[in-house]
Amino acid sequence: MNEHTTCVIAGGGPAGMVLGLLLARAGVEVTVLEKHNDFLRDFRGDTVHPTTLQLLDELGLGEKFAALPQSRITSIGFPREDNKLLVLGDLGRLKVTHPYIAMVPQWDLLDLLATAAKDEPTFTLRMNTEVTDLLREDGRVAGVAYRTADGTEGELRADLTVACDGRWSIARRLANLTPKEYDVPFDAWWFRLPREEGDPSSITPQMRDKRFAIALPRRGFFQIAYLSAKGDDAELRAAGVEKFREGIAALYPWLGDRVGKLASMDDVKHLDVRLNRLHRWHADGLLCIGDAAHAMSPIGGVGINLAVQDAVATAHLLAGRLRRGRPTEKDLAKVRTRRLLPTVLVQGIQRLLHRAVLGPVMRGERNGPPPVMIKLLGRFPALSAVPAYVIGVGLRPEHAPEFARRQSV
Repeated sequence: MNEHTTCVIAGGGPAGMVLGLLLARAGVEVTVLEKHNDFLRDFRGDTVHPTTLQLLDELGLGEKFAALPQSRITSIGFPREDNKLLVLGDLGRLKVTHPYIAMVPQWDLLDLLATAAKDEPTFTLRMNTEVTDLLREDGRVAGVAYRTADGTEGELRADLTVACDGRWSIARRLANLTPKEYDVPFDAWWFRLPREEGDPSSITPQMRDKRFAIALPRRGFFQIAYLSAKGDDAELRAAGVEKFREGIAALYPWLGDRVGKLASMDDVKHLDVRLNRLHRWHADGLLCIGDAAHAMSPIGGVGINLAVQDAVATAHLLAGRLRRGRPTEKDLAKVRTRRLLPTVLVQGIQRLLHRAVLGPVMRGERNGPPPVMIKLLGRFPALSAVPAYVIGVGLRPEHAPEFARRQSV
């Protein structure tokens, strides 16, 4: 099958769904291709930051989002060796409408965006449809080839293809765009344990003996990220689930009676943590945004927020151009120009925290942040507003274009 749309978006994650909704509200014909049959994926990022919450208000979706089951985080920090928490970012100090990070299963956010987008006549969402190749005409990307779950193959031509397909982006690879990799001293292993009445209702980080874990409270369970030195996956799995349970119980003694719920290491999912960035975010006819342009460390949970802001910036810069015809390479380059500094700043902070906090913990040199950081923030607690602003709001917060704004219903 040969078809045509104005803009095809590869990937139905936060960046893809936000961009699809915004372009459709601008009257642009847009098609989102998502390779899975639903949005239900374990251990996706579930953080929704203040600027994204403000965006949802501007799109008329704030009240519907607020009705979703969620918990709220007002501070970000690291445990000290004396078991106290060093608050690195105090979101409560921010002068914003929503001074917190909302913890909501990502599939609920994506379902909300998809439902809103389907009200727009120029929007199409195709589930079970995977991008397999890029189409080219006269040296430029002219759309995608795809395959559905039942094996049907087709081609979808487009004036613009946007890669929102994550840190392992197929579209990016096919366009021969290679990101620069930055050193990350750890990987993450995700799993769940039951949550009981009386358990902590806030994020609970722990550091000890070359290990670092973060317990995120959910309805009825904890979603736990266990961080260990990069490359440890084979060793952890060879040691077996009993050894893994012992390590978790040492970090969280109050979960010791529940670690037996991990039946085997198959219940523990490995995430190869990456921190990278493309030098050029586009090729002629193709634009990369979100994780496809810059994979983020899980520190601070900023990946979703930056991806969403990329999408909003793209709509601001390209919606009108798409209504008039095919965007030029100069048009596409404007997205990187607008979003580069906020991305570099956040990645710079993450790299600093990797070196100053996570790296020494992974090497067994400390069980907490460096003393100078503890002393500085202890003496000047107001400084915690700076990381909170960078993480929660960003250097250049993006707001919904006028054409996309709606009143809450």
